[in-house]
Amino acid sequence: MLEVHGLTVRFGGITALDGVGFSVARGEMVGLIGPNGAGKTTLFNCLTRRHGADAGRVRYEGRDLLAVPPHAIAEAGIARTFQNLGLFPRMSVRDNVLTGAHHRGGAGFLAASLRLPRVRREEARLRAEADDVLDRLALTGVADHPATGLPFGTLKRVELARALAARPRLLLLDEPVNGLNSAEVGEFAGTLRGIREEFDVTVVVVEHHMGFVMGTCDRVVCLNFGRKIAEGPPEEVQRDPAVMEAYLGTADPGPPGGPQGGEAG
Repeated sequence: MLEVHGLTVRFGGITALDGVGFSVARGEMVGLIGPNGAGKTTLFNCLTRRHGADAGRVRYEGRDLLAVPPHAIAEAGIARTFQNLGLFPRMSVRDNVLTGAHHRGGAGFLAASLRLPRVRREEARLRAEADDVLDRLALTGVADHPATGLPFGTLKRVELARALAARPRLLLLDEPVNGLNSAEVGEFAGTLRGIREEFDVTVVVVEHHMGFVMGTCDRVVCLNFGRKIAEGPPEEVQRDPAVMEAYLGTADPGPPGGPQGGEAG
């Protein structure tokens, strides 16, 4: 589904990504890990066209993703969440979720202004689909509540619901369990596994919580200083000396389990 070849991004004299390459098969859940500043979010920003690339190629479902304009990313079937919540605090949870489906509405400005019957039918359809997503993520009870004032763990699910409302084929999650307690992390992991199957979506997740990554992802890619230093099944990457050194400053894994416990970096 996704092929990244030699991706390079520079900001002035800083190389944020240096020849990064990896692929993601349809239906996979791939973890993207690495210490802070490794280039993980920059990579996501390239995939969603928030940043350009200085070199390299990205192909998504056989097309040149770097040629897709930013406003067409959702229509191409890609949705993402962000490190910092990007919700509209005064809007209801339902309306926040509906913003994720804006590209799926076909009514033009004039038809929407005149409130033609087909516009009302379209709005009803999107609202019903949004309610289905809210129900799947156990958010029906807060659907009419403003986003502001809700618990942080709930807001994380709202942002995921908004991304799913776009009906993506590729879902990019940027630190989805950051700030959650251990019980919430376990709950989110179970929800994500169910969503992967139910929505038939391919997932790439950036996360520092190693327990979550190792227990959820099929394969892991590790970046450090903008370069890929390891790739493979979670248990192999966990034991890789280069990964140990990147996270712990030493290639000695220490006690069994390596950097797996809790959050790292």
